[in-house]
Amino acid sequence: MISGYVFDIKKYAIHDGPGIRTTVFFKGCSLQCRWCHNPESWQLQPETSFRRSRCLGCGHCVQACGHDAISLVDGSSLTDARRCVLCGECLPECPVGAREIIGKSMTIPYVMSEIEKDIIFYDESGGGATFSGGEPLMQEQFLLALLNQCRVRDIHTTVDTTCYVEPAVMEKVSKSVDLFLCDIKHTDSDKHEAYTGVSNTLIMDNIQRLARAGKDIFIRVPIIPGFNDDMANISETARFAVSLGTVRRVDVLPYNRGGVEKSTRLATTLDLMRVETPENEEIEEIADVFRGYGFQVRVGG
Repeated sequence: MISGYVFDIKKYAIHDGPGIRTTVFFKGCSLQCRWCHNPESWQLQPETSFRRSRCLGCGHCVQACGHDAISLVDGSSLTDARRCVLCGECLPECPVGAREIIGKSMTIPYVMSEIEKDIIFYDESGGGATFSGGEPLMQEQFLLALLNQCRVRDIHTTVDTTCYVEPAVMEKVSKSVDLFLCDIKHTDSDKHEAYTGVSNTLIMDNIQRLARAGKDIFIRVPIIPGFNDDMANISETARFAVSLGTVRRVDVLPYNRGGVEKSTRLATTLDLMRVETPENEEIEEIADVFRGYGFQVRVGG
């Protein structure tokens, strides 16, 4: 039975495509964007999350761990990742919910049962299912199976993707997708690589391939101060988007610092940016650039 790693299923989502949607967040990402809102998605496998500020130092988790992976240090529990087997025995013993395992293996029937619960909302609002992450195309077979099951049930599908994937994979998956949400993080390849870990060449090529195939595309532009918010880059992004011919909407996404706090809970140390959220006036000025090219613009997704 096909299964995949998922770290969240969000109901009644209104920022992940048209209408009311159920968004399935896949584990695993091939980019490491320094402003990432979901750093818990980077690693494909499940991982531990610990909110140190909640810890009471009671030691209940230490006693519950059968693998000697947890100890008390300076009044707070500390997990040895080399010993932890992600069994979850410590989780119910924490009286304040400081511990969590991010991600778990899910089957196609289970995920579809969650999606199908909200079919009435999809029908009324023009919504459907969105597959996000992380990068959902990293789990190609799992994603394809879910897309095909949605198609059988006449559920609209959206894939929120970095587009950093082999063209053959993109071509295969795209045949079963109704709408793509594609990020353009920066038009300069060197700067893109410096802040995400990869060049944008494959990404831009794949977006163009989707456009040539006539796929419906929404372009998403995260606005990160000091990285891509200069008007030269915004204008170049708009020119690229309009050249595609199939893009009708651009989502302008102001930087959100939520990922920084989430990253502190993970066992792996991540080098994320710490910048301020752009002012509303700057966001509107950027949005107006895209409106000037004829796009419908939505701020905030």
